[in-house]
Amino acid sequence: MLTRELVTQNLPYLHLTDKVYQALQLMNDNQVAHLPIAEGEKYTGLISEDDLLQAENDNDTLDTLQQSFSAVSVKENEHFLKAVQLAADNGLSVVPVVSEENELTGTVTYNDLLKNASGFMSLNEPGGLIVLEMESNQYSFNEISKLVETNDAQITQLNTSNDAESGMMQVTIRINKPEISDIIATFQRYEYNIKYFFGEEQYANELRSNYDNLMNYLKI
Repeated sequence: MLTRELVTQNLPYLHLTDKVYQALQLMNDNQVAHLPIAEGEKYTGLISEDDLLQAENDNDTLDTLQQSFSAVSVKENEHFLKAVQLAADNGLSVVPVVSEENELTGTVTYNDLLKNASGFMSLNEPGGLIVLEMESNQYSFNEISKLVETNDAQITQLNTSNDAESGMMQVTIRINKPEISDIIATFQRYEYNIKYFFGEEQYANELRSNYDNLMNYLKI
């Protein structure tokens, strides 16, 4: 999904001649902490509520705060995950979307990005999740996929990340079935380090444990 498919025109743009108090009011009315600034059709920058609150005078115009503008934006033909990354890295409530000519074509809110990221990763679909930890040179997608498939399951999502402290790679995989005990056993048999796992069995075991604890309590 490209960013332009998520663009909304519901949020207002600011202009250099707008005053600080007007910008703050617009942010408050639209429940966001950032708004883009445009000069004509060209994107000028993004300003935050925090920067506005530091202005010496609420009647100052935004052109007096240009040193506080952020140039962050995403191109309309880039994948929407690029906008997710920009929003997360910069703590943005709104990401400006621009054309190749740097024209402001719209904005996308962080909440909309999260909703689409959830759908993109099939988080609302039933299934299990396993997090493996390994040295980066030990990572093999083909082997991991093969071990999952030997248990009549498939990987629906796979993400890798590196732990800054340990330097170890974490591989997070979503499986298309919630019963993952056989898959866990297979990974353990092949000496994979399983850091976390979440499946139907774990939920069922927790329910059983809570039930047993309740029964023991009632017997007292």
